[in-house]
Amino acid sequence: MAEPLLSVERVSCRFGGLLAVNAASLNAPAGCITGLIGPNGAGKTTLFAIISGFQRPSDGVVRYKGEAVTGLPPYELARRGIARTFQIVQPFAGLSVRENILVGAHLRHPARKDALAAADVVGRQVGLGDMLDRPADTLTVAGRKRLELARALATEPQLLLLDEVLAGLNPTEIRDIVPVIRGLCDRGITILMIEHVMQAVMSLSQHMFVLAEGRIIAQGAPKEVAADRAVIEAYLGHGAAKKLGVAHD
Repeated sequence: MAEPLLSVERVSCRFGGLLAVNAASLNAPAGCITGLIGPNGAGKTTLFAIISGFQRPSDGVVRYKGEAVTGLPPYELARRGIARTFQIVQPFAGLSVRENILVGAHLRHPARKDALAAADVVGRQVGLGDMLDRPADTLTVAGRKRLELARALATEPQLLLLDEVLAGLNPTEIRDIVPVIRGLCDRGITILMIEHVMQAVMSLSQHMFVLAEGRIIAQGAPKEVAADRAVIEAYLGHGAAKKLGVAHD
């Protein structure tokens, strides 16, 4: 397996008396798609917030390219090549699709002409080429998900954190966006993704981690993780595991 681009080492996060993340460790190898799954409230989004600089951990270290980046602000991490999407998609109201993407493109392209060209390229890559002039708030849920992805991609990241980018999509929309995500990895972008759509995340990921009650309870190849008794009990359930075609004891 490739060397990890991202390493999270025994990271914890407390909110008062609540231990949201409990000594969690994971890594994302360069050039791969890594999945992070687990029940609602497990601490997955909190862990993403820590990695991307929106939340300081109580303990532990986050390393990117071998360097400790724990607690650096989001804008500094974005400059270094870390971008994330958000679970709740909120495009800039009153701006067009192109203008929304342009916000991210200005990170690498200070000149407006260059940023516009970059925004158009990203828009086409995610399937929004015919919608660039539309007001962003007129997009469907699927369109907004693509726009959220485009805004992150416009910063030209090396590490992309995807927080439930498939949530709320119907099977056809999921089928259409999965190749887009796989194509990003093929172009050299390392991806760490939180996802509840199990068939999709299992088909996309080379390696998976499972977070439950703030702790990593399992990791490994998708089929191995889905067959793990602790994962079935804490998250999947026996019915879901059977549908995924995995055997378990």
